[in-house]
Order: sequence, then structure tokens, then C-alpha cells
Amino acid sequence: MSKALFQFGEHIPGYSVAVLNERAVRAAAGILFFFAIVTFMNAMLLGNFQPTRVFVVAFLIDFTLRIFVNPKFSPSLILGQWIVRGQEPQYVGAPQKRFAWAIGFTLALLMMYLIVIKGVIGPINMLVCGTCLLLLFFESSFGICIGCKLYDMFSKNEVELCPGNVCSYNPAPGAGGSWLQGLVFIVFLVAIVNVAIWVYSHPTATLPTAQISAPATPQDPAEVERCKVPEFAKKIGHEQQWKLHNGCQ
Repeated sequence: MSKALFQFGEHIPGYSVAVLNERAVRAAAGILFFFAIVTFMNAMLLGNFQPTRVFVVAFLIDFTLRIFVNPKFSPSLILGQWIVRGQEPQYVGAPQKRFAWAIGFTLALLMMYLIVIKGVIGPINMLVCGTCLLLLFFESSFGICIGCKLYDMFSKNEVELCPGNVCSYNPAPGAGGSWLQGLVFIVFLVAIVNVAIWVYSHPTATLPTAQISAPATPQDPAEVERCKVPEFAKKIGHEQQWKLHNGCQ
């Protein structure tokens, strides 16, 4: 087994390519997803972007160590490996993981420039953050590496040792479930939709709140202009959140 300081993946006898422990990789993705969704919701609902800025820096450092030094020095992978230390390793090919993580590194660089350095607030942030969350969610929840699938599409080399052996495994007919299971799932969805319709048509009673009117104060024209809600925020129903994010009343 190779123990070099600067390398990507481990070279283990019996494997033709460098490998990574998929169990530790998924655990690390879950750890990052947890902190990413917490900071994202702080920004989305409370207008507090400070946790997001801290997380972006941590995320960028983590992925820099993964790609340019050695994955075993990535803080999230260190923690993930310790959490799954009692589980038998499942080795997957490192080349496709490096490509997938390069996508995450690029997104982290973009967020570093937009949020941390420039303090930009807008739909581009939501798009980039949403992409990161999607990649982390699929990796941690389903073991599906979307970046690895992109690598498989564009690489000239045959991909080896995919998570879940999806590179070479042909599932048997009906592996995804029976028609009866599908019917149960559809009935469940219909029932939940009807429950939601009923709940929203019967809101719970709330105590009336006293409305205290304050005397009108003249506003600075420049401040009024600054607090004009852009059209994109109105179209997505994000008007109040935009005002909150930008310190407007």
C-alpha cells in the first residue's frame, strides 16, 4: 500500500488504479451537506450570510487539500473515515473522484469570489449553492457521484471501480421494485397532496398582533433607490427576503 505524502488515492495490491474508500467519501459528503444546508437556510430565511462565508472558506480549504495534496488530509474525509472506521472499506476508482471534486473546487472558488470577497447577493449565489447541495446530497444519500458520471461521459479511458459497481453491473428485471410498490408510492403522493390542500385551506388560528403605527419619517432618495426590489426577486416571490438580505424595510 502506497504511503506517499503527495498523492491522490491509495495504490493497493490487486487494484489496477488508485482507489479511495467510498464509505469515507460518502460520510464526508454527508458532513459537508449538513453544514452547507444549515448555512444556506441561514442566508435564505434569515438574511445572515456570515455562516455561508465561513463555510465557503472551509469548503475551499477542504477541497484544495483533497485535490492538490492528498485526500487523507482533507478535514471532512478525516472525520468521515473515523466515523466509518468500523465498516469494511469499499474501494472505488480515484480518477473519476478527482474529476468530480474538481467540479466542487471550481464552484467553491466561484463562491469565494462572489460571497466572501465581493459580497455579491443575487440569483447566481442560489444557483451555485443549489448545485453544490445537489451534488453533495446525491453523493451522501444515494452513493451517486454525478461528477463521476460526467467523467465517464467525456473520458477516453474506461472507468473502473465505480460506487455500487454501476460501471459493470446489470440489474435484474424488477430490481427497482414491482408495479404494486409503484402503486403504493403513487397513492401515498396523492394522499399527501390532498392533506396539504386541506391544511392550507384550514389555517390554524393565530392571536392578533397589535399594530403600532410610527410617525412617518422622510427617507433619503438614495436609500429609496438602493432598496428598490429587482424584478428577478419579485418573479420568484423573494421580495421580502431580498429586503431582509439588503437591510431594507
